Amino acid sequence: MNPIAQPVPRSLLDLSYAGLRQQLVADGLRPSHAHALWRAVHLGDDRGLVRPDAFLPPLRRWVAEHFGEGRAFQIERPELAADTASADGLTRKFLLRLDDGETIETVLMGYAGRSTACLSTQVGCAMGCVFCATGQMGYRRHLRAGEIVAQVRHVQRRLRERGDHGLRNLVLMGMGEPLHNYDAVMTALGIITDRSGLNLGPGHITISTVGVVPGILRLADEPQPYNLAVSLHGATEAERSALVPASRRWSLAELMEACRTFCAKTGRRIFFEWTLIDGVNDSAAQAGRVATLLAGIPSHVNLIPLNPTDGFVGATAASGAAEEFQRVLRGHGIPSTIRQRRGIDVAAGCGQLRATASVP
Repeated sequence: MNPIAQPVPRSLLDLSYAGLRQQLVADGLRPSHAHALWRAVHLGDDRGLVRPDAFLPPLRRWVAEHFGEGRAFQIERPELAADTASADGLTRKFLLRLDDGETIETVLMGYAGRSTACLSTQVGCAMGCVFCATGQMGYRRHLRAGEIVAQVRHVQRRLRERGDHGLRNLVLMGMGEPLHNYDAVMTALGIITDRSGLNLGPGHITISTVGVVPGILRLADEPQPYNLAVSLHGATEAERSALVPASRRWSLAELMEACRTFCAKTGRRIFFEWTLIDGVNDSAAQAGRVATLLAGIPSHVNLIPLNPTDGFVGATAASGAAEEFQRVLRGHGIPSTIRQRRGIDVAAGCGQLRATASVP
């Protein structure tokens, strides 16, 4: 006889506070027990629930019956497959192996008095941006909410281990397109920002998209003030679609209209990302077209020197191109920042994540 398949345990990290409360009520407990369990899950030792003897008897029995090896629920902890430090001394890239064997990358960046984590939202990516290593590897699957939350827990644990200051900022700019995995991302961010749990401020979280228009419009109606970053890279339809294939599905005109809607509904500016590629989109004339495109939209442009990947032959813009691009934007009243390059030597920079171990 074939052995009876054991049910796959669910992760408590997948559950929002409301979802956790609903689960307890379904199992015959009072809703009031949810707060104690929530804090134990998100503020305790992620190898298990801390001091279940401190729970009231009904919750203590629930934990004994439902949580742990071979039971219905667990708290996942992705395996650390590789931990690579950049020569800059401030950037670390973590290769995390998930329960099904797939791998993702998470980056921790240190700045003066603060730390920022760059999270992945998918294994691979379906958007196919030609200069991006994740796009070159193709799409494998969405991450669950708990797999996104687990990345935050991992970097927080590393910060605690070295006695460093806490995590302040999150950018969803790692592997994958966040707005392609909208529901799981929003659930994860709700968990991450919950004040009785991880308690990261929503205003310190940035969601980056290549221009998934339906997701931008949904995000405009979210109550939390998450920041939006839009990867632009081209100021005409032909220029952009050559670099960002998603532009063939959601045109540049549709994207800019969605951005105007987002700003009108939220009152917030948008960060536009522009990867500078030598001889492709780094000219002063291009900068002028960007200024025209963004006219009337509250915006800030992040200029990103191209980071090398094996699957793209383009070169980083020549020295001084970023400054000239910035000068033109400034002349049109558009603020911009030249992105500081971090972790390039270990393929931890923007567009370089590919879920492989890197040797510094």
